[in-house]
Amino acid sequence: MNRLQTLKTRWQSLSTLHKGLIQLLGWGLLIAAYLIWQYQRTPGAALYVHNHTDRPIFSYFVNDNWGGNAAAHGGGGMTCCWRIEGETLKVEWILDVTPEQIEQGLEEETLSLELPNPPRQRGDRYLHVHFFPGDQIRLAWSANLDTPYENLKEAPAQSAFEDKEAKTQ
Repeated sequence: MNRLQTLKTRWQSLSTLHKGLIQLLGWGLLIAAYLIWQYQRTPGAALYVHNHTDRPIFSYFVNDNWGGNAAAHGGGGMTCCWRIEGETLKVEWILDVTPEQIEQGLEEETLSLELPNPPRQRGDRYLHVHFFPGDQIRLAWSANLDTPYENLKEAPAQSAFEDKEAKTQ
């Protein structure tokens, strides 16, 4: 007799109560494994942009996840839902130009910067990406749409130019 037939014979010899308990245990293990997996997963994230520069941001990406665009002087917006994780985050953005800036000789620029991923709590669903003059970026996680930077001058910033200089030295 092969093993499959042996198992089938044993299963058939069990009482209805035992069969039901084994099936209940099996389903319980599957559900418990799924819940543990869900709990350990990093939840999806929304990218929320804050543009504090005098140039529009045509488009930006965080770890290759598109964050949208933002008008100059406080423009912002949100895209959802991305998996943002890792010790460092790569932010790439395209600085656009207004018609007046074109007349001044400014051109569209593509910039890139790697920043440390700010601390994230389990309930944090929004990554706030702040763009400042001098190609500075500040990142922060929050559980809601309010940016955690009440005083933006105290927030850590890093410049794309400083990062390029550090990599070339």
